[in-house]
Amino acid sequence: MALMHLDFESEFMGSNQDVYIIVPDKPRTKTPKQFYGSGKKYKVLWLLHGTFGGYSDWIRKSNIELYACEKDLIVVMPGVANSDYEAWDNFTLGYDAEKYIIDELMPLVYNWLPTSREREDNFIAGLSMGGAGALKFALKYPKKFSACASLSFAPSDMDAAKEELETLFAKKRSEVMNPKDPMHMQLRRYNQMHRYDSVDEYLDSSSNIYRMLEEAAKKKNMPAFFFSTGTEDPLMAKPFAALKEHLSEIGFEAVWVEGPGSHEWRVWERDIQMAFDFFGLNGKQGNAF
Repeated sequence: MALMHLDFESEFMGSNQDVYIIVPDKPRTKTPKQFYGSGKKYKVLWLLHGTFGGYSDWIRKSNIELYACEKDLIVVMPGVANSDYEAWDNFTLGYDAEKYIIDELMPLVYNWLPTSREREDNFIAGLSMGGAGALKFALKYPKKFSACASLSFAPSDMDAAKEELETLFAKKRSEVMNPKDPMHMQLRRYNQMHRYDSVDEYLDSSSNIYRMLEEAAKKKNMPAFFFSTGTEDPLMAKPFAALKEHLSEIGFEAVWVEGPGSHEWRVWERDIQMAFDFFGLNGKQGNAF
């Protein structure tokens, strides 16, 4: 495969953005004219990183290039810092990770590279925070993706925790800062909520993935969904089991996979390969399950 590094000024992020893109490499059995002039349109995986990560994570910490080569697939890996793949209008000139990917990066890739725009040829996946982003985009833009893989992420029922969220919303930022919390979970939720004028407005937004999943259970022609986690993951043990039980009860169809490991790259290295099979890149969607 060939690895492209794209560095361009983004209208929706207010600054230059880096993107790694894996593209099929010319086989030695074909001439440049035969290969580059074939007009072939390739399937695309939109692959998202997690918290504290960036555009180079999947390239540096996994064998994603090998798997893409085996499947003759284009893989697009944007970096959006710790934005939760959402819009932060109060950050400098604005930092809208959702519009950046959906309304800017996707048209760029479709028009500059030999990629298929067809729904059945587009997949989205991510780990941890990227798993949240993949779910949001698949649920909000179901006509763009045929399948979604969320690795090591499970949303909580924020509507059930509304009273707790209102208490957090009313605090001062200094009261929420906790240097003993390496993941900054409360501060993150606090800042996320304060993009809105009220907790109700926050719960009505795409940050409320739990509600979006419930609404999707009533809809037809949604993407296929794959959820996976490590059985020793301290962040996912209870949320993953609770989400699986709830979605099964309301008739939300999905594939659920659990295997040894924690919140770590060994797990994501394993699970992205299963996601490839789930996407049908081995012939039939979901046939490995």
